Amino acid sequence: MEKIKVFIDWDENFGAVSELLPGCVATGKTFEEVKENYNSAVIYHLEGLKKEEIPTEFAGNYELEFELTAQALLHRFDKILTRAALARITGINERQLGHYVSGYRNPRLAQRQKIVEGFHRLGKEFLSVS
Repeated sequence: MEKIKVFIDWDENFGAVSELLPGCVATGKTFEEVKENYNSAVIYHLEGLKKEEIPTEFAGNYELEFELTAQALLHRFDKILTRAALARITGINERQLGHYVSGYRNPRLAQRQKIVEGFHRLGKEFLSVS
């Protein structure tokens, strides 16, 4: 099964796009909604292409793999976790996290990785509770 990377960003709504299907986009107010909308958009987009125009990755079985930008990731959990909690689990100060959430600044790759690893550590902590 082919994995197709779809990038999700935030700008007042979540937006999804894949480099493999130029022009195929979707938006949604929630992360789940944008994923569902992008799945539907891919189906309609592929139906509108001629057989020879369909990228080979979409010719057989494929799975969409969603990757959130740092801004989208932080926005997704902004109402669930405080910035103080995010600062503790990521090691990035609250003010800087606020800049990332608002889009005022974009984190370097290493900072994004700290954010992702912080969420993974938090998830492991939740899973350890019985």
